[in-house]
Amino acid sequence: MDFLKEYLDILVFGILGVMSFLMIAYVMERMVFFSRVRLEEYGDVHTLRVALDNHLTIIGSIAANAPYIGLLGTVFGILITFHDLSQEGSGLSASVIMLGLAMALKATAAGLVVAVPATLAYNGLLRKVDVLVARWRGAQGA
Repeated sequence: MDFLKEYLDILVFGILGVMSFLMIAYVMERMVFFSRVRLEEYGDVHTLRVALDNHLTIIGSIAANAPYIGLLGTVFGILITFHDLSQEGSGLSASVIMLGLAMALKATAAGLVVAVPATLAYNGLLRKVDVLVARWRGAQGA
């Protein structure tokens, strides 16, 4: 339990930090790609979709899983608080317990801070893919 107490924040926030960095990097890469893509170079819609959908799965996975990483941190934080309570008995004040629970909840908040922008970016990029595919189809029919 001491290991978790010592390293829980580092682990949770480290994982969420990596997820956030990857999300930002892939969103920026997709935005640059979408601004430079030449639709006329693609002969069929399947090849175009593969190129346009590249890295979107990673962004969507980050959006879907970041809250769970935060929730896991919260669960472990609450476990640590209850463990400390059991060790100290009734000598632990309510303010110390509330502080432990509040600190545990920060992991959920951090997970949501990563997930919400990732979800917005993912949905925006999916819409851009649909628009580019529609433009390609329009150019093919013309």
